[in-house]
Amino acid sequence: MPYQAPIKDMLFVMNELAGLQAISELPGCEDATPETAEAVLEECAKFVAGEIAPLNHAGDKEPSYWTREGVVTSNGFKEAFRQFADAGWQGLQHPTEFGGQGLPKLVGTPCVEMLHGANLSFALCPLLSDGAIEALLTAGSDAQKATFLEPLVTGKWTGTMNLTEPQAGSDLAAVRTRAEPQGDGTYKIFGTKIFITYGDHDMTENIIHLVLARTPDAPAGVKGISLFIVPKFLVNADGSLGARNDAHCVSIEHKLGIKASPTAVLQFGDNGGAIGTLVGEENRGLEYMFIMMNAARFGVGMQGIGVSEHAYQHALAYAKERVQSRDLNGSPAGVAIIHHPDVRRMLMNMRAQTEAARALAYVGASLYDQAHHSADAGERARNQAVYEYLVPVIKGWSTEMSQDVTRDGVQIHGGMGFIEETGAAQHYRDAKILTIYEGTTAIQANDLIGRKTVRDGGKVAKDLIAQVRATEAELAGVEGADFAAIRKRLGQGAADLEAVVDYVVANFKGDIKGVFAGSVPYLKLAGIVLGGWQMARAALISQRKLAAGEGDASFYQAKIVTARFFADHFLAQSGGMRSAIVDGSAGVLALDVEQF
Repeated sequence: MPYQAPIKDMLFVMNELAGLQAISELPGCEDATPETAEAVLEECAKFVAGEIAPLNHAGDKEPSYWTREGVVTSNGFKEAFRQFADAGWQGLQHPTEFGGQGLPKLVGTPCVEMLHGANLSFALCPLLSDGAIEALLTAGSDAQKATFLEPLVTGKWTGTMNLTEPQAGSDLAAVRTRAEPQGDGTYKIFGTKIFITYGDHDMTENIIHLVLARTPDAPAGVKGISLFIVPKFLVNADGSLGARNDAHCVSIEHKLGIKASPTAVLQFGDNGGAIGTLVGEENRGLEYMFIMMNAARFGVGMQGIGVSEHAYQHALAYAKERVQSRDLNGSPAGVAIIHHPDVRRMLMNMRAQTEAARALAYVGASLYDQAHHSADAGERARNQAVYEYLVPVIKGWSTEMSQDVTRDGVQIHGGMGFIEETGAAQHYRDAKILTIYEGTTAIQANDLIGRKTVRDGGKVAKDLIAQVRATEAELAGVEGADFAAIRKRLGQGAADLEAVVDYVVANFKGDIKGVFAGSVPYLKLAGIVLGGWQMARAALISQRKLAAGEGDASFYQAKIVTARFFADHFLAQSGGMRSAIVDGSAGVLALDVEQF
């Protein structure tokens, strides 16, 4: 099933829920009018449908491969990336002074979703470059910015993030890669990095590796990690490429999914040392890398939404075409399976979760823009705090959601879903990595508890819950069974989330293992309640549009129905999740290790 960007829903969320008009009135965002945003989305949709989506299934069948001369990407990727870069898509959200278009995150986010929806493997390369650009914009020196940013922003070069090592995994305190100062401002880098997305490829002339390493006198643990720029080819003072650096891809992984994306093992320093330059100050590398990781984590959340949308479109098309069995009301002949109740249930599962996650993510993008562009310092700080609270939820919940959505996509296909030729299984396989890389769901949940809930005593979480309750009160003013049901479920969800926040804050010091035993359920509960909140807001806006006779009545009616479904089938889970978090740690921790 060819991917088609859901522009109508994207524009609805941008304009009605995320406040695009208000974003376009912020300093520096004046060009991002609703009219401009619509034009950008339409152009991006044409590009990804015509150039990127057709490479998705073929890349899965003919993955990138390693040679001694370097990694060769799947057929068509090199040419498509050049078209992508030449059209300015890499620089959409980045500063104009470095060759970007300077559009706000709220406009860029739907384009990111489209790219991932069309082809996850392809989209990973610009995703990592985006993170490298953010890190250098924040922590790079003027000289580093002048040398590296324009080629990265314009897509002439690409960037990578080098954290993980064979012995370290997610425990960055165990990083052993060495950085030895040479006395001339450069360092020689020695070590091995694994799981490096697009660590080598043939799509651009240079690759800029951002590498975590330790200097000789660095303190132990994460406090002794520094960040270095280590290009594949050294860069001369005039910006031209110099000698090949001592950074080499020695193999790529054979994976369950995202097969066209080369996941590299990189070896630094086997032939005398890879030349690198320090980013910022020594021993602050993890701080700088977190800038890149947060950008990537939001992007991975968009991957979950994009692949879910594609899986839904794929399953919907099949359900409308596949004829099997008679209708339960007694049709004279077989009917398309979309008429069967359980297929309808699964399609609504896919649709409702994808729409809720999209709405929450776009609202998060709007908060980011307000945090970076508002003229008021207090507003910037407040929006930044809420955005940071939402990032682990957007990453963790959206990717966990994608596991359910892509699974249902296979199930709707029945036996044909298990056959690779239909393409349904590829969505399922590709989605699995999303809950793992850039920090597993548990790592996101630990961050949500420690840095985002306990640190401020639950203030940001409670402020969000107060906004949910305001929407609950607004629902009381609308007649009809749908709105009564949404209000009931949303109110209970808010109460359950608030109880869990109180539990986490109260018990963090006294029963830390018990609190963390419920960390992932807490993250999922936050996603469901906050996503349900956005669905409720969408229903209220849709009702107003219908009452005023504005726009497409069928679209707005479907919005209300989908919000009701989400409330009945997902918000309704909040009570059980609350119980599992608050009361369930004993069962998690009761067995001795030897009893497993």
